[in-house]
Amino acid sequence: MRRVLPSLPSLTIFEAAARHSSFTRAAEELNLSQSAVSKQVQSLESFLGLRLFERIRQRIVLTEAGQLYLARVREALEILESATMEALAFQGGGGMLNIATLPTFGSRWLASRIGRFREHHPRIALNLTARTWPFDLVEENIDVAIYFGEKPWPGGLSDRLMEEEVIPVCAPSLMAPNGPVSSVADLGRVALLHHRARPRAWKDWLQRADDTSVNPFHGVRFEQFEMIIQATISGMGMAIVPKFMIEVELADGTLVAPFGRPMKSPESYFLVCPERKSHLPAVQAFRQWLLDEVAASKRPPTIGDQAPRRPETTVHSVEE
Repeated sequence: MRRVLPSLPSLTIFEAAARHSSFTRAAEELNLSQSAVSKQVQSLESFLGLRLFERIRQRIVLTEAGQLYLARVREALEILESATMEALAFQGGGGMLNIATLPTFGSRWLASRIGRFREHHPRIALNLTARTWPFDLVEENIDVAIYFGEKPWPGGLSDRLMEEEVIPVCAPSLMAPNGPVSSVADLGRVALLHHRARPRAWKDWLQRADDTSVNPFHGVRFEQFEMIIQATISGMGMAIVPKFMIEVELADGTLVAPFGRPMKSPESYFLVCPERKSHLPAVQAFRQWLLDEVAASKRPPTIGDQAPRRPETTVHSVEE
């Protein structure tokens, strides 16, 4: 069946012109003449039988139809670009692996280890995406995903990676004798820092600490654990954070856990992949490598092992 499609060059030129609101700037970006850009847009408008731009004095403005068309064209061009990059990755013989991960897990646990996977599988190109919003294993182009929850993700095969232990921490400056906090009851005198997706964390911890005097919901809410950690380091308040994310800060004294009393989370971290992709060599290789890394991280340190060091670079991204 013959498809009703305009030419790809006309779509890329339309997207560039709309992004710049200028034929001239689009021409500069695409190394074309302004006249060539204008003719391609006119050709596209003729193909569609409608106006995509209004010409107002010295600038161009998208029509209502143009705005709607632009959104879909951009989506289509991004899909084509992604498919092309994946195809090019096969030049190395290993293909591309699309990994979705929780942002702080990705930056504070996975990023420092992923180089070891590349050492063993240099032909596999990696595409890591930080995700905080729900994803669809069936509809989206995700090969493997790392998520945090109570049970395996529907529509995929999963492996439990690790459980989680959270602990209240703060900057040393908040602790007595110079700071306001000397006991659990003093938590009402400082800001409690909350993760937006875990609104009951402080309530659950205070109940275990047998304290009913502190309002567990006061304070500040954040979208990402990375933001919470940095705010805590700055002395903004007290936070409940997964212990494995702050091993470096606890070791060097940047953060302290004044009360101890870690609390086990009811959820766990899982690796999940769509069932239809579970047989792919790249997926199988990553799965085995990640399970081995998790197992190694759980082993107690041997004599001579050094304390964790702060990485030279940190990957910051949209948060979990």
